[in-house]
Amino acid sequence: MTAFQKTYRRITLLQTYSIYWRALRAIPSMKNYRRSEIISQQFSERLMLAVTEVNGCAVCSYAHAKMALEAGLTEKEINAMLSGMNEDVPAEERPAVLFAQHYAETKGRPSQLSLDKMEKLYGKQKTDAVLCAIQVIMLGNTFGIPLGALAGRLRHTKHKNGPATNLGYEIMMLLALIVFLPFCAVTALLAAVLHAPRTAVQSKKA
Repeated sequence: MTAFQKTYRRITLLQTYSIYWRALRAIPSMKNYRRSEIISQQFSERLMLAVTEVNGCAVCSYAHAKMALEAGLTEKEINAMLSGMNEDVPAEERPAVLFAQHYAETKGRPSQLSLDKMEKLYGKQKTDAVLCAIQVIMLGNTFGIPLGALAGRLRHTKHKNGPATNLGYEIMMLLALIVFLPFCAVTALLAAVLHAPRTAVQSKKA
């Protein structure tokens, strides 16, 4: 069984909606954080590679491996991260990378304890920057997985670590982006205006 097949789990339409609007809210903030150097391009790419490895998006793996190389990561580190190994990640960034993996594994609902630890280690602003980077790549993965699967299906090819999806699921998830987008934009705007929490967290029973 491949790493992708071990970790890939379909998400519901409700989870998809949450991932999309949170990402739309995060995009402008992430750009500001990068511009002000609250979070470096290298740090951001490490977070995105970590999330992509958990979600198993072949499309995003290819795209962000290239971006990570351009940002200055070594090929060795990129390959290691896409294999789920974080030994080459700088020590000061490793807790955030582990949090990114946890965020992906919980489909966008990390534990309150993990979030509290992040804020204690990095402060609220940098934790917010980390969350923004994670949420943006979650959108990419959510769209990229069915897109890559459908493209492979149409070409009668399949990545060796390809997702175990069916045609109906792939079409539904791609159409969801078109249908959800205007509603997600409104939700993201309202959340920003109301200063809603950046992310949902698991209930105490979870």
